[in-house]
Amino acid sequence: MKILRLFALIFILFLFSNIAYAQRKFVDIIQIQGGTVNPVSAEYIIEAIDRAETNGAQCLILELDTPGGLLSATQSIVKRMLSSNVPLVVYVSPSGAGAVSAGVSITIAAHFAVMTPGTSIGAAHPVTGGGSADTSDVGIQKATNWWASFNKSIAEKRGRNPDWVVQAVKQSISATETEALQNNVIDFICPDIDSLLTLLDGKTANVDTGSVMLKTKNARIKFHEMNMRAKILDMISNPSIAYILMMLGLLGIYFELSNPGAILPGVLGGIFLILAFFALQQLPVNAAGILLILFATVLFILEVKITSYGILTIGGIVAMLLGSLMLFKSTPTMDVHLPLTIILAVTITTAAFFIFAISMALKTKLTKVTTGKEGIIGEIGTAVSKIAPEGDVKVHGEYWKAFSDEPIKKGDKIVVENVEGLKLKVKKQVNI
Repeated sequence: MKILRLFALIFILFLFSNIAYAQRKFVDIIQIQGGTVNPVSAEYIIEAIDRAETNGAQCLILELDTPGGLLSATQSIVKRMLSSNVPLVVYVSPSGAGAVSAGVSITIAAHFAVMTPGTSIGAAHPVTGGGSADTSDVGIQKATNWWASFNKSIAEKRGRNPDWVVQAVKQSISATETEALQNNVIDFICPDIDSLLTLLDGKTANVDTGSVMLKTKNARIKFHEMNMRAKILDMISNPSIAYILMMLGLLGIYFELSNPGAILPGVLGGIFLILAFFALQQLPVNAAGILLILFATVLFILEVKITSYGILTIGGIVAMLLGSLMLFKSTPTMDVHLPLTIILAVTITTAAFFIFAISMALKTKLTKVTTGKEGIIGEIGTAVSKIAPEGDVKVHGEYWKAFSDEPIKKGDKIVVENVEGLKLKVKKQVNI
């Protein structure tokens, strides 16, 4: 009986400890590390805010490191952050990380903005398609003024320094974590998550429904990673990946059209193109770049059909190079461009593929046909019977019915002039 009571006591203690652990305060943590702010990451952040509100998290911490992102995605994230009923903490980390361009908007929209030592924030100036900040351009001036007012309003709502934010947009200034703290851009500097939770404990956040006091000391930490679907979509939203997928898709479709029935190149090409189109709709695409790449593909295909002595191929290479350089355009929140090394590698590889295909096509055209009707015309055989005007001949080891406009003796060498039905028209071989 004593043993049973002991086991019962242990079981009850175990049960209550699990219940207490389940009811223990917790914080949610998500991460955007090195990726751009795009519709996929926006969906990930917004879902995390919804989940934290529903599950009663003490706060949601976003570990942020981004070079910027798309305007529409940034607006969606900021809009949801400003209406959040759960305290939001943006933590720029790890050391070497940065909250650039769109990252500035997300950081200042948080209830608590925190940076780890060795990080930076800022440089949010709109850029032109070429990557320069030319304020003489009327369109860029309008974008700059609008983007500055957008971020200024966020800073004022969260009690941060609006003047610094405006300078970050209009003058492309940036700041280290120490400078950001001194200029009232962020709230704290913390080296790690544990110290951050200790620091946040007891702090009050003004959420959409009122004031909330955080109880984060010794709170459980729940990490929420992107699911596999989101990770794949986020990965292919990378401009370089989208570009490579598009080129592979075009090559696959071309190979399938050139070799009907191959199936696999066509299937893979279709998949790559669909993925590329998904990625391209998440990115600021320049229509002229797309058209130049498609035009280059058309020129390469025409080179196979038309003998231009390389003119079409050269035109295709130039069009593809220019199209690749112009494929993406920058936005007020993200400077999108393809690395020149990738452009050159893809252009050279694609050109080499088409040149190889062209050379093989030309080689096939110049090679004498050895099968079928065309393959037997001009071949030499032997008359196995008298032909006057009809008889039998042997060509390539095969016996054929033959006829001729001239009499041919048995055993004479003959040359095939034509094939008419199942009969060969022949003539006597002339020896020179």
